[in-house]
Amino acid sequence: MASPSSRQGLIDFCLRRLGEPVLEINVDPDQVEDKVDDAIQKYQEFHSDATVRTYLKYLITAEDVENKYVPISSDIIFISKVFPFTSTYGSTGNMFDIRYQMFLNNMGDFISFAGDLSYLFQMEQYMSMIDMQLHGNPQVKFSRRQNRLYIFGDFEDKDLKAGDYLVAEIYQTINPDSHTSIYNDMFIKDYTTALIKQQWGANLSKFEGMQLPGGVTLNGRQIFEDATADIEKLEEKLRAEQELPVDFFVG
Repeated sequence: MASPSSRQGLIDFCLRRLGEPVLEINVDPDQVEDKVDDAIQKYQEFHSDATVRTYLKYLITAEDVENKYVPISSDIIFISKVFPFTSTYGSTGNMFDIRYQMFLNNMGDFISFAGDLSYLFQMEQYMSMIDMQLHGNPQVKFSRRQNRLYIFGDFEDKDLKAGDYLVAEIYQTINPDSHTSIYNDMFIKDYTTALIKQQWGANLSKFEGMQLPGGVTLNGRQIFEDATADIEKLEEKLRAEQELPVDFFVG
């Protein structure tokens, strides 16, 4: 079984599927490279296996504060959450503060065996809810095509300043150069083959009706139409079965 593990391996595999070296595939190498790029882009845009949820840790600079946005790498397609920059939950040093007193009572309950873990868990949830109501999450806007994360309010309020860290939950595309198993994905192999076949048909259609020695007639239009039908089926399957739900990133 052919298992491409590189870009060139994928190209060779697709050309063999189309008949090379028995047939001459009339597609320029640059055109083939373009079709591989198109297939990978389609895969990264829509296939659920092409993204991974991870966390971004970014050190704020003076330039970021002046610009009022944070530069974001182009391989990040969505930012689902930005963690609060500041929090008073469990960090107060004032002994008369209600949070300090509640934590102090919790410690007393544990010492006297009057409390248990379920009570502590409920109390921490309650305190976290209070903190969320009073402070909330940062108001941000992610502009993917600008590669920017705009942050509203916190820069002006000095809550976020140079030297602070921003932490966000993100969805990042998988780089095929470092994770070469992408080249062996069934969708990538089928879709790249269909795209190259479509380009082959488009090239041959320029010589429609030309008769070669031996009475052979080129029929690039049929190759193009067959490839187009294959592409439509693959894209329909991708959007129906392999794409994350449409509302996945909502909320």
